[in-house]
Amino acid sequence: MSQTSSRKSLSLKSLELFQICARKGSLQDTANEARVSVSTVSHHLRSLEEHLGVELFNHARKPMILTSKGHAFLRNIDGALYSIRKAQAEATAGNVADASYLRLGTIEDFDSDVTPDLAVFLSDRMPACDFLYHTATSHEIIAMLRNRELDLGIATTPPERFPDLLDRPLLHDPFVVVLPAKAEPALADVVAGKSHLPFLQFSSDLIIAGQIAAQLRRIGIALPHKFQAGSNKTLMAMVAAGAGWTITTPLLFSHARRFHPLLRMHPFPAKRFARTLSLVSTPDCSRSVVELIDSKVRSALVEQIITPLHESSPWLTDTFTLID
Repeated sequence: MSQTSSRKSLSLKSLELFQICARKGSLQDTANEARVSVSTVSHHLRSLEEHLGVELFNHARKPMILTSKGHAFLRNIDGALYSIRKAQAEATAGNVADASYLRLGTIEDFDSDVTPDLAVFLSDRMPACDFLYHTATSHEIIAMLRNRELDLGIATTPPERFPDLLDRPLLHDPFVVVLPAKAEPALADVVAGKSHLPFLQFSSDLIIAGQIAAQLRRIGIALPHKFQAGSNKTLMAMVAAGAGWTITTPLLFSHARRFHPLLRMHPFPAKRFARTLSLVSTPDCSRSVVELIDSKVRSALVEQIITPLHESSPWLTDTFTLID
């Protein structure tokens, strides 16, 4: 390969586009994510290869795949780009009104209350910004953040940490038991599987399902799986109809208001456990934007969800709380 461009300085844009293309395997997908033209992507990748004097991609393959030298180069620049993005974010003085583009992902738990208010609030505070709102599972949101398909997300914190992302814990959401209002068995018997009510659970691919299953194993309880659902509202409807009982959280329970007259929420009768919801961002997301969203989400949670549940279920006061 020609060495005529080897004296040119490396372009940060070229490195960023290379990183995206290595993940996407497509010039068009890279262009869409970076919001540039295909020809711009092609130009930067060609310039980068000419600068290095090696082929980073096997251009004959579709989708595009990295050569062995391309893989080595990607490993070495990933950490460098992470450090650059983090430094840029830390240096951002941050006038949020000047922000031009924000991609925000939230779990379904926030769809009916927090997210709509947040969208209205941000459109007013960031008038020049184009927004993309995406609802997905926590696993999907974290993956999209790591792939730089989102800038910021609200998700359940998984057991493993985020080595390449920044997170701010938001909410301590304890697990509770929800029974049909007319259920007569003792709570401890229900959780131990000693009643006629079957256990209705979240789909096994969800983080919340894994947390519940791990806790039941720790306390030596094995429950048959009669019904699984990816939607909390479906579980609440089934419990309200008397079809079984479930383990969920106060936040999720709050979204099933239409069924509340037919439901009863109880503290988990064995060793207590909880999930943490966090605000997670990429290193290059503006600190001022993160702080603005963090503040608004916290106030919305207190006003719309935490305070009403504390009033109706005072036993939640010390456990269903914001995390400072």
